[in-house]
Amino acid sequence: MLHDAPDHSSAAVRVDDCWNRIGTRGDNTCPRLADHFRCLNCPVFAQSAARLLDRPLSDADLVVRAESSAPRAAAREASAQTRSALAFRVAGEWLALPTRVLREIDDIRAIHSLPHQRSRAVLGVVNVRGALTVAVSLGELLNMDRAADTKQAARNGYARMLVAAQDSEPGAPPVALPVDEVEGVIRYADAELLPVPATLAHATASHARGVLAWRGATVGLIEPARLFDSIARSLR
Repeated sequence: MLHDAPDHSSAAVRVDDCWNRIGTRGDNTCPRLADHFRCLNCPVFAQSAARLLDRPLSDADLVVRAESSAPRAAAREASAQTRSALAFRVAGEWLALPTRVLREIDDIRAIHSLPHQRSRAVLGVVNVRGALTVAVSLGELLNMDRAADTKQAARNGYARMLVAAQDSEPGAPPVALPVDEVEGVIRYADAELLPVPATLAHATASHARGVLAWRGATVGLIEPARLFDSIARSLR
């Protein structure tokens, strides 16, 4: 008995669905079952499946396919709009850097001062995997008030050293940024960024792309281009 595949206006495909009549879904009288045991192992079943899969898609198929792929496309688009940043604390303030510019997070290491260095933001150089890397104080660079650190110090956070490099300049040398505490990765959408408040008086305001509300705190999202530009000026 021949059966049409679902009625497609563009091209109907006719197959003999013998598996429903004399195969494992039927009365099991097909002589091929002695050799193949199941219809899934039979070349007749495979050939019929190939004919159905190779048929031209109809307008109805395209509509169904578009409808089924729409949620996945929306999920991919939403995922593409989601960004990530590492939250950390310097003095009494929570900041974040996009994870794309981070190279590693390490324990605090010995920093060797540089002679004749005029900028207070440049702490010196530190050995990072055998390479001498400039260490920069974000507290000095952003003119933060260390007196505001007393409340946060009670958290007993561990100081860490972030190693970051400007991603827009291939081959740009990394810098080491000692911080007082690392909290973790924040995932956010651009729509969640809030304007930098006018009360943010120190230089963080001019380096921030915006602020994020996170775990009951406000985190300033640092714009890497502005940060690395300030670091470059400090090294001159």
